[in-house]
Amino acid sequence: MKRTLLSTLVIGLMATQAYAHEGDHPAPSSAPISGIDTQYIDAGVRAQDDFFTHLNGGWLKATKIPDDKSSWGSFAKLRDDTLPQLRGLIEDAQKTKQKQGTEAQKIADLYTSYMNEAALEKLGTKPLAGELSAIRGLKDKKALPGMIAHLTRIGVAVPYGVYISQDARNSTQHAASIAQSGLGLPDRDYYLKKDDARLAAVREKYVAHIEKLLTLAGHKNAAEDAKAIMALETALAEVQWTKVDNRDPVKRYNKTEIAKLAELAPGYDWKDALGKAGIATKTDTIIVNQPSYLAGFAKVAEATDLNTWKAYFEWQLLRDASPYLSKAFSDADFAFYSGVINGVTVQEPRWKSGVRVVEGAIGEGLGKLYVAQYFPADRKARMEALVKNLMAAYKDSIDNLDWMSPETKREAQAKLAKFTTKIGYPNKWRDYSGLSIVSGDLAGNMRRAAEFGYKRNLAKLGAPVDREEWGMTPQTVNAYYRSTTNEIVFPAAILQPPFFDARADDAVNYGGIGAVIGHEISHGFDDKGSQSDGDGNLRDWWSASDRANFQAKADALTKQYDSYSPLPGYFVNGALTLGENIADNSGVAVAYKAYKLSLGGKPAPVIDKLTGEQRFYMGFGQVWRSKMREEAQIKQVKTDPHSPGQFRANGTMKNQPGFYEAFGVKEGDPMYLAPAQRVIIW
Repeated sequence: MKRTLLSTLVIGLMATQAYAHEGDHPAPSSAPISGIDTQYIDAGVRAQDDFFTHLNGGWLKATKIPDDKSSWGSFAKLRDDTLPQLRGLIEDAQKTKQKQGTEAQKIADLYTSYMNEAALEKLGTKPLAGELSAIRGLKDKKALPGMIAHLTRIGVAVPYGVYISQDARNSTQHAASIAQSGLGLPDRDYYLKKDDARLAAVREKYVAHIEKLLTLAGHKNAAEDAKAIMALETALAEVQWTKVDNRDPVKRYNKTEIAKLAELAPGYDWKDALGKAGIATKTDTIIVNQPSYLAGFAKVAEATDLNTWKAYFEWQLLRDASPYLSKAFSDADFAFYSGVINGVTVQEPRWKSGVRVVEGAIGEGLGKLYVAQYFPADRKARMEALVKNLMAAYKDSIDNLDWMSPETKREAQAKLAKFTTKIGYPNKWRDYSGLSIVSGDLAGNMRRAAEFGYKRNLAKLGAPVDREEWGMTPQTVNAYYRSTTNEIVFPAAILQPPFFDARADDAVNYGGIGAVIGHEISHGFDDKGSQSDGDGNLRDWWSASDRANFQAKADALTKQYDSYSPLPGYFVNGALTLGENIADNSGVAVAYKAYKLSLGGKPAPVIDKLTGEQRFYMGFGQVWRSKMREEAQIKQVKTDPHSPGQFRANGTMKNQPGFYEAFGVKEGDPMYLAPAQRVIIW
C-alpha cells in the first residue's frame, strides 16, 4: 500500500512538471499551498485529451463508491463530512432535559423518535390508522377534492400541488400557484419510454413495490390495485409537461380566476378543492403552471373509478410514511427507491438518515447551532471580497460583449447592480414555535412538520414579501440564485475545500468558489433568468436582435451537450441542462477574468510546478470529481438540470480560450474546438 501511494504521488508530481512555462520560478516555501490534489493526476492521460480524467484519473481508479451511496465525489464527500458535526450538535441537545417548546427540545425529541426503532416495530401502521380509515371510508368521487387538499397539507404527493411564492410578474406580492404532481417514479419518461428495457424493468419492480406496501398495510386486492395505480399514474404522466417545457417561466405563468378553472378543466370541483386547501379563502386568482395538464387531469379524474383513487391515495400515503414506520416498511422503501432507482445496496447508518430527518423538519434551528460552532467569521469576510471582485468582472464582461447592443447592455447592467448577496446564514432565523414535536411519535412528527410548513407557506398570501428569507439551510453544501428576489445565496457549508480553501493561493479559490459565485450570478442571465429584470419581475428587457443573438448561442450550447453520453444509449439533454451549462461556462469565464484582475498585472506564482492559470482551471475541474452508479446516472440524465460531472468539467473547458493557452491545447486534440465553435455568452 505504501509503495502504491508513493508511486502515485511521484507520478502526479512528475506529470505537473510539463505545465510551467519556461522562465517561471517556484513560489517560496512560505507561499500559500496550491490547493490542487496533484496526487490524483493521471500521467497516462493528457489534459489536452481528457482534462477531467487527467486531473482526477488517480482518484477515479482508486475510489469505490461507498456501498450506501448512489454517487461519490467532492460534493458528496463534503456533505457526508458535515453529518458527524450535525450529529454531535443533536446529541448535545439530547444530553440534558430541554425546556418544552424550545428548538433544542424539538431537535432532540425528533431525533430520538427516529432512532427508537424498537418503538416503531411495536407501532406498525398504527400511526397511520386515522389517515387510512379516512381514505378507505371515501363514499363517492365528490370527496376527491377534499381528500387531495388534506393530503397536500400533510405532505403526501397527489396529482397536483398548490404552493405560494412571489408573483413572477409582481415580485412585491405573493401569489398562489398550481402545478402538476403525483408520480411515484422520478419522471414521466419512466412510464412512457416503451423502447427502453431498463425502464421497463423499473416499471415491473415499481408495481411489485406498490403491491408489497399495500399488502403490509393490510390492503385487500393489493396485486390488482397495484396495477390500477400504475395505470392511473401512467395516464397522469401522458398529460404532464416535460421537464424541458417546464423550464420556460413565461409559459408557466398563466394567472387565472379560480372561478374560471372549471372552464379550463371541467368536471372537477375546483372551488371545493382550493377552498379546503386554504387558497380560495385568501385569493380569487391562481397561477396555473401547466394549463393542458390541468385539463388532462380533470379527464383522468372523471375516467378513473373511486376504488382506484382510494388505492392511489393509500399508496401515496404509505410511500410518504414508509421511512418513518417499522422495519418492513422502511426496508421496502429503501429496496425500491435507493436500490432499484439509484443502485444502492446497503442502507446508510441510521444516525445519518436521522440527521437528515431533523434537517428536513427543523433545518434552520439546527443550522443556527452549526454556524455558531463551525463557521468562522473570516470566511464570510473573504467571501464578500470574492463576490465584489466577481461582480466587477461581470460588469466589465457585459460592457465588452460583441453581440449585444448598448441599449440591452444598459438593462443588463441595471439588473446586475440590483443583485443581492447572502453569505453563510440568515440575518433572521426561522421561527419554529408553531411546530409541535413529540418524543415517540415519529410519523406524527413528520406529518405535523409537513403541515407546519404548509401553513407557514399559506400565511404568506396577503403578507409582505420577506426578502430576508433563505431557501437553503446554512449546513447545505450548495448555492442558488432566485430570480424573483434577484439574489445569490451561499450557505456556510460550501465555504470549505475544495470550493474554498483559506490556506490556498487565490487561483484555486477563484477556480472553485469563484466559479460557483460566477455560476450563480450567471443564472440571472441564463435562458430563464434573463427573462426577469433586476426587480425580479418577468419582463422582456431585450431588443429582438439581441435576444436572437443570445438564442443562437444557447442553441449551439444545447447541441454541444446533446452529444455527451455518460452511459451507452443515454445522452445528456442539452435543452434540460441549458441553464446550468450557461452558468458553468459563463461562471468560469467571469471567475477567470476576476482572477486575472486580482493579480494587478503581476505574474501568478508557480506552485507544485503549476502556473496560476493552470491551477485556476484545475481548481474548477477537481470540484466536479465524481463517480455515479448506472441506475443513478440514468435518473440524472432524465431528471437533473445539471450535466454529469465529467461534462461540467470537460464541456466547460472546451469553450474557455484561457484553458487553451494554459494547457497548450492545439487543433487535433480531443479537447479542442475551433474558435468559431466555442460558445462564449457572458
